Amino acid sequence: MQGPYDGYHGYDFSGGAGQPQGGEQFGSQRRYDPLTGQPLFIGPQQAGGPSPVPPARKARRKGGKTALLVAGMMLLSFGCGAGGALVVDHFGSGNSGGKSGLYQSGKQTGADSGGRSTADIAATVSDSVVGITTESVQMGQRLQQYVSQGAGSGVIISADGYIVTNNHVIDGAQKITVTLKDGTEYAATLVGTDAETDLAVLKIDAKDLKPAVMGSSGDLQVGQFALAIGNPLGELGGTVTDGIISALDREVEIDGQTMTLLQTNAAINPGNSGGGLFDSSGSLIGIVNAKSSGTGIEGLGFAIPIDTARPVIEELINSGHVSGRIDTGLALLDISDAQTAMQYRVSQTGVYVQQVTGANAQRAGIQAGDLILQVNGTDVATASEVNKVLSGSKVGDTVKLTIYRSGQTAEISYQLTEQNTGSSGSGGIDSSGEL
Repeated sequence: MQGPYDGYHGYDFSGGAGQPQGGEQFGSQRRYDPLTGQPLFIGPQQAGGPSPVPPARKARRKGGKTALLVAGMMLLSFGCGAGGALVVDHFGSGNSGGKSGLYQSGKQTGADSGGRSTADIAATVSDSVVGITTESVQMGQRLQQYVSQGAGSGVIISADGYIVTNNHVIDGAQKITVTLKDGTEYAATLVGTDAETDLAVLKIDAKDLKPAVMGSSGDLQVGQFALAIGNPLGELGGTVTDGIISALDREVEIDGQTMTLLQTNAAINPGNSGGGLFDSSGSLIGIVNAKSSGTGIEGLGFAIPIDTARPVIEELINSGHVSGRIDTGLALLDISDAQTAMQYRVSQTGVYVQQVTGANAQRAGIQAGDLILQVNGTDVATASEVNKVLSGSKVGDTVKLTIYRSGQTAEISYQLTEQNTGSSGSGGIDSSGEL
């Protein structure tokens, strides 16, 4: 049933087609927001009369921030892994319901922090980085569906198949496949994700894998050697780049989230996301997740410090989610240009509710197609800005949204709940890799 042209209320997105997909796409059918780097969706053409005109937004001053892009697709790289030492003792055994955490193994057995060649380090760690490919059904023009693919990387963290990668690598994926260095492919199960730290854990049904040896990012010094192994552009698998640690505890904003990251001048390109950053002993010190983007900007790559990642990985494995994370109960969609607005039959760009996923938001009366004008009294125009406003909120806090619908504005308030992606070993994708 076709709804009025005051939003895309007449267009049903609940079936999953058109959901954002992990990895980075290369093709004419994918479009990205130039500010956020997030995928835009292509909907049906305008089919009817004019829309009611939403209230004009206040003029917004744009700051001169350097854009930070998640380092695209997913890494198929062949990096990490250490001879002899294991980072994980065991994640679960027998009939015992409990799962132990990660165990730091320190430096590689026999490794000297100085004097090792780049070739030696690369050879030592190359078996512990896996390739990850994703598939998602997307909605094109005239409601035509097509399969979109992404690519990236993950780091093996246990001999029995636990793998860490970036959340943005697998976000929205309906099928995830892991490829080992020797070419063996496995369907992956999504164990858990954490958007705030941009981390996700996968599980494959395998044994006797070579996990990476975890180092300590707390011991790093500026100027120390760093090595990244990745798959730039999704085509150049096994590419090794080296450099130094350029800065510690660098605060950068990505998609509305302020993250404290390691900075390196080792070349990071689209395709390096989810891969490992290693020190001169071959120990894992970071998970690559972003690079700086701009004309003439080179040598600015970023990685999640392993000391930050370790407790998140443990909690994702043990419970499938990180406790205390808020859930708005909304899936949001950025519409940032006039052409996309026309295709979605809306008269204004901005951040729209794509799907209501939480009971509290649903009871409060929020609907798919609502245009969000303000969050807690602050003007917003993108999902990143919504995240930024809510960054200090806690579970149980009340959020007030000012929305536009059917030619009218309204204020809706409801209570934020705790994000819960499910128990370990689940998360929406079964053992076959299919939803």
